[in-house]
Amino acid sequence: MLIVRRRAGQAILIGEQVEVHVLEIQQGRVKLGVVAPREVPVVRAEVRLTRQLNLEAAGGVTPEKAEELARKLKARAGGGRQGVGSPRQQSGVESDGEPGPGA
Repeated sequence: MLIVRRRAGQAILIGEQVEVHVLEIQQGRVKLGVVAPREVPVVRAEVRLTRQLNLEAAGGVTPEKAEELARKLKARAGGGRQGVGSPRQQSGVESDGEPGPGA
């Protein structure tokens, strides 16, 4: 690991195409700006770790199984609703506790 000290307003270069700028330094925090070509992925380490853990957890899931689950969830969400509004609004009581129209 290369360790480099920089102050706000300074930058480091990674290769020919990536620049990392120190934008702001506060107590315990550093704000960085990264300039890189679109084809170079730039993500926070914790985002990459979460993605890897999610992929591992879904290890046995095929695209077909995922589509089947999506169809079932859509059917459940669509089949259980009969009308517009919350059940409370459908019963003639508005969300503020006052009788609604037609109650």
